[in-house]
Amino acid sequence: MHLVDAYLEEELYDLMTFCIQNMPGSSDYEAKKKRIYEIGGELFADGGVDAMENMYFAVGNRIRDEISKDAGPYRSFWNGITGEWNY
Repeated sequence: MHLVDAYLEEELYDLMTFCIQNMPGSSDYEAKKKRIYEIGGELFADGGVDAMENMYFAVGNRIRDEISKDAGPYRSFWNGITGEWNY
């Protein structure tokens, strides 16, 4: 894993955890959702859908293991980056 990927994974984990634990409309929710989308775009630009899938898999597992929540419903935050990602 590249150092940049490690930073993105940690940032994505923090952002996703915030969105999972807070309701839409709460303070900073939309800003964090936007940054999640930007990270997806960065991943896609760097490595395509495979990079997106790999990162989401890693972050999803961490979220499940560390806070016992499902990150699956938040995959839709990356819809629109590419036609290959449609959740």
